[in-house]
Amino acid sequence: MKVSAVIFDLDGTVLDNEDEYGAAFRTILRLLGKKVDKKYPHIGGIGVKENWPRLLAKYKIKTKKTFEELTLETQNEYLKRIGEVTLKKGFEDFVADLKNSGISCALATSNAWWIVDAISEIHPLSHFFDTITTGEEVDFKKPDPDLFLLTAQKLGMESSECLVIEDSNAGIEAAHRAGMKAIGIYRDRNHAEELKEADLLIRNFYEISPASIAAL
Repeated sequence: MKVSAVIFDLDGTVLDNEDEYGAAFRTILRLLGKKVDKKYPHIGGIGVKENWPRLLAKYKIKTKKTFEELTLETQNEYLKRIGEVTLKKGFEDFVADLKNSGISCALATSNAWWIVDAISEIHPLSHFFDTITTGEEVDFKKPDPDLFLLTAQKLGMESSECLVIEDSNAGIEAAHRAGMKAIGIYRDRNHAEELKEADLLIRNFYEISPASIAAL
């Protein structure tokens, strides 16, 4: 395929922050009276707020707190751990290779703009991306394709020219629904199985190059 742009997810894709978000969700669940041993109790890719109806139903939790309040508490717990968040291995080199090849780079995340701002104080995201799209800009987040379609529109490109890199099943589905091919970046074998619908699976960004993605 002709790749004119690569659209990156943020959490778990650009950032190695799955553990920090998992800990944040577990902390709020514990404060709600539910101790959860599962390392990642949430569903990746769909947004923090969108996880809370599922979690309250799954663990049969009754609370007077709104989804907005639970979201804010979760994000604040995450921000307490933000100093531990790093970029995924090989990301910076891969972005440099893309730009040297004339390929645009964009970010499309279900997360909120103020969280992106907080991360940018540690890792200068605007340095890597030609445009950034956050969850507030669309009516429906992943697995709906809106985030990726809007990002392609901002870039002035057709969907067929864009390739998505994601770490969630919701993101892979969203990319395909947007008419884009998708690479899944996984952390272990179980995670790789979750991402089996991706057009290519990688463990880190050292495993791909502008030439290899053009061959998809």
